[in-house]
Parts: sequence; structure tokens; C-alpha cells
Amino acid sequence: MQTSRRLRFVRVLVALLLAVVVVLTLFDALALELFLGASVVGLLVVFEVVASSTVSAGWHGSVRWVVLAGLAAFGLVVARRMVGMLPPGVL
Repeated sequence: MQTSRRLRFVRVLVALLLAVVVVLTLFDALALELFLGASVVGLLVVFEVVASSTVSAGWHGSVRWVVLAGLAAFGLVVARRMVGMLPPGVL
């Protein structure tokens, strides 16, 4: 049972990431920052939809670390963008 949930999670996540790449390519907006942001949001959504609230599997802990790493990377991208918007001489 846990294996089927894990495989469903992986399949849905891979399908979502491929869809993100296709949509960003169609809009000619394929950039690392946009892909990272959409991937982190998609990962959070898929994790919440697939994860059962009544059963806590061991692999949920591993996914939480991936989510935290994704959020940290997204935070770094946002911080870098904000520093880039500051006028020269502020820092």
C-alpha cells in the first residue's frame, strides 16, 4: 500500500514537472527561477493531495526535506532578485 502511494506521488510529480516545462516553453518563458517556483508550489500541492492525513509513512519525512530544500532555494532566488533591484550603493 505504501509503495503504491509512493509511486503515485512520483508519477504525479513527474507529470506536473513535465507540464510546467511544456507550459513555460509554450509561453516562451522557460527560466530557472520560474521553473523552480512552479516546481516548489507543485511539489507542495502534490504532497498535500497524495499524502494521507491519517497514515504517516516513513517516506513523508524524506519528502519534507526535499520541500524544505526547495523552499530554501526559492528563498535564495527571491533574495537575489531583491538585492538586484536595489539601487547601487545601498549595500
